[in-house]
Amino acid sequence: MNEQRTEVNLKTFLGQPWGLRNLFQTEMWERFSYYGMRAILLFYLWHLMDTGQLAIDKPTAASIMAIYASLVYLSSVVGGFVADRFLGEYRTVLIGGVAIMVGHICLSLPAGALGLFGSMIFIIAGTGFLKPNVSSMVGSLYAKDDSRRDAGFSIFVFGINLGAFIAPILVGWTQNRYGFHLAFSLAAIGMFVGLVQLVLGHKNLAQVSDIAPDPVKPEEVKPLALKISAGVAGAIVVVVLMIVNRMDSITDFINLLTLVSVLLPISYFVWMISSTKVTKIERSRVIAYIPLFIAATLFWAIEEQGSIILATFAADRIDYSHTLNFVTPAMFQSLNPLFIMLYSAPFAFLWQYWGKKQPSTPTKFSVGLIFAGLSFLLMALPGILYGTTVKVSPWWLIGSWALVIIGEMLISPVGLSVTTKLAPKAFMAQMMAMWFLSSTAGSALNAQFVKLYSPQHEVTYFSSFGGLCVLLAVILALFIPKIKKLMLDVN
Repeated sequence: MNEQRTEVNLKTFLGQPWGLRNLFQTEMWERFSYYGMRAILLFYLWHLMDTGQLAIDKPTAASIMAIYASLVYLSSVVGGFVADRFLGEYRTVLIGGVAIMVGHICLSLPAGALGLFGSMIFIIAGTGFLKPNVSSMVGSLYAKDDSRRDAGFSIFVFGINLGAFIAPILVGWTQNRYGFHLAFSLAAIGMFVGLVQLVLGHKNLAQVSDIAPDPVKPEEVKPLALKISAGVAGAIVVVVLMIVNRMDSITDFINLLTLVSVLLPISYFVWMISSTKVTKIERSRVIAYIPLFIAATLFWAIEEQGSIILATFAADRIDYSHTLNFVTPAMFQSLNPLFIMLYSAPFAFLWQYWGKKQPSTPTKFSVGLIFAGLSFLLMALPGILYGTTVKVSPWWLIGSWALVIIGEMLISPVGLSVTTKLAPKAFMAQMMAMWFLSSTAGSALNAQFVKLYSPQHEVTYFSSFGGLCVLLAVILALFIPKIKKLMLDVN
């Protein structure tokens, strides 16, 4: 078996390890399922509201979308821990994929609000198991000094966005023609195909361990069980106290989850930095990671509003009279992955061409934040020029996506790569979970921010967020020398 795996791994995929091909396909179909579902989910919430199956208003619906995205990424902490201490990355990813598929099946059934919230539970848990670990598996294909690493992650990101590009178009068209539930069933089928790709490609992942890298020792079982029990009991007590004090509305629970999502990364950093399993060199690198994490949090706070605020803009403010007849608001969600695919090859070539002379990671993050800020500043212009009650050209949305995705190419694949390079050995998968916690924190903040959006405050909303993003990019640039020093030999 070992000889067979060695022979397979001599093959390359676009100059990268052959195992990247299988992970490319697995994540492509998983993202097809997730982004297909997300492209129409806000509109499904509006549908449930209109039919009396969900008693909320539009700002609350936007807040639910944001906190849902936050919880999807928050669960990556559990998935990373399970992979590191119990199941290993491969089995954790497999279980997560099954849970995601079940979640999409719940949405495909005409179960109203019950099916909606049931699907959220399965998809939150499943994505937490799958997302950080499949990305960590990509990192395991490379040595830390392999110059192909950033290019490999760029190719990986291109693959997952191919599925994300197709999904909103196909799912959006299906929803418009045949209704929500058949459209959601396409997401379930996509996840099933992804699981098939994972199982069939297992033999090509020789570099990925099938066992936990830091398994729980017998003497750790009881203390760990006590900690988990205490955590569950504490959560139950908090919920009971909220109910007793009549703080049991959806908004109250969203506020609680926002607080947890922001505090968790802070406590996680403290835990890793103080761990006896982390060496002095590793500790310095984790500290260097903190400002990058903050920058990523702000970036995702901007980018994740694409399925909420920009989706609302697409539904309410776009003039469709000059578009093709089949275009729906959901299809604008394809702009995100479309621009990633358009940019991936040039950026991969650029990093490969520059090699070790390419800009440092903190520099890439700073420039990426500037482009993210400009994308929102651009969205303020239609309101300034024409007012906020007039239907406007879809080119405003297209231009905004074009700008923010330049920022994403400078932050997302680079962030995935630097996370694997700065990760302490004992916290490989959990460090990748930390990367997704930047999305958790950003989306949790969005749960509060998106409620501020309205046609009357459209210009102020976009200009304030865009200006703040550019300002923080400048501040990050001032700290680049210090960050590079803490990163030691990692660029």
